[in-house]
Amino acid sequence: MIRLLIAAAVALGLSLVGTRLLITVLTRRHIGQAIREDGPQGHITKAGTPIMGGLAIVLSALVAWLVSDLSGVVYTRRGLLCMAAIVGAGIVGLIDDGIGVFRERNLGLSKRAKTGGLLLVAVGFAVSMLAFTNVKTTISFTRWDAPGWNIGKVGWVLLAVLVFYAMSNAVNLTDGLDGLAAGSSIFAFAAFTVIAFWGFRHTAVYSDESFLDTAVVAAAMLGACAGFLWWNAAPARIFMGDTGSLAIGGGLAALALSTNTVLLLPIIGGVFVMETVSVVLQIGSFRMFGRRVFRMAPLHHHFELGGWPETTVIIRLWIVAGLFTALGLGLYYADFVSLPGVLE
Repeated sequence: MIRLLIAAAVALGLSLVGTRLLITVLTRRHIGQAIREDGPQGHITKAGTPIMGGLAIVLSALVAWLVSDLSGVVYTRRGLLCMAAIVGAGIVGLIDDGIGVFRERNLGLSKRAKTGGLLLVAVGFAVSMLAFTNVKTTISFTRWDAPGWNIGKVGWVLLAVLVFYAMSNAVNLTDGLDGLAAGSSIFAFAAFTVIAFWGFRHTAVYSDESFLDTAVVAAAMLGACAGFLWWNAAPARIFMGDTGSLAIGGGLAALALSTNTVLLLPIIGGVFVMETVSVVLQIGSFRMFGRRVFRMAPLHHHFELGGWPETTVIIRLWIVAGLFTALGLGLYYADFVSLPGVLE
C-alpha cells in the first residue's frame, strides 16, 4: 500500500510542476495546437494552445514508478513491460505531435506510420509478456479462468495487439474537449489500481504476486493524469496531444492484459468505447446510407452542437466514466465473492 501512495503522490507532484514548466517552455517557443477547420466553431479560440502535455504525464508516471521502491527488490517484469508499453506509445504520439507542430497543421504522422508505430509497440509488449512473464493465454473477464478459454500464444498476441491498438485510438478520439480524456482516465486507472492490488492480496485466486507492481504503474498514471488535469481543465492551458492520449490508451490496454481483465476493459473504459462507437456508426451510416447518425462525431461534439456548454459535456461524461468504473469494480468484486470458500 505504501508503494501505491508514494507512486501516486510523486506522480501528482511531478505532473503538476512538470506540466506548468511545459506550458512556459512551449509558449515561449510558440509550439501550439492547430485546430481542424471542420470542427465546432467554438474551438477556434483554442488555436495556439501548447500541445504535447502528455510528455509530463509519461515522464511523471515513469519517475514515480521508479522511485516508489528505491530498494529495487519489488520491481517485476510485468510492471516493467506495462510501463514500457506506456512509454513506447507515448513516443509514437510525441513524434506525431512534433511533426504536426512543425508543419503548423492539425496533422502529424500519416495513418500508416502511426498505425505501424503502435503495432510495433503492441507486438513488442505482447510477445515480451509471453516470453518473460507467466501471463495466461486465455480470454478473461475478471480473472484468467473466467471464462478461461485458452486461445494459445498466437491467438493471445493477436488479441493483445487488437486491444492495444483499439484502446490507444479510443482515448485519442476522446481527447477533444478540455480535460475530458484526462478526467475519464483517472477513473479507469483508479479501477486498475484497485484490481491489481486486490489480485496481489489474493494470489490464490488471481495467480501472481507481481500484480503489486502492476498496481503501482496504475497508481502512477492516476497521479500523473490528475496533476496534468489541473492545467488541462477548461479552459485548458495545455493539451496532452497524441503523446498523452496514446500513452494512456496503451497503458489501459497493458494493465487489462496483464491483470487478465481484457473483457472488463470495455466497461471500465466505457466512455472511450462510447466515443469510438459513435465515430464508427457515423462513418458507417454515411457511407452506406448517406445520412449521419450524430450532428458530429465523436460523441462529445454531438452534444456541443446540440447546445450543451463544453463544461457541461465534460462533467456529465466524467460522471458517466465514474459510473462505468463503479460497475466494473462491482462486477469484479461480485465475481470474487461468488467463488467457493472466499468468505469462509
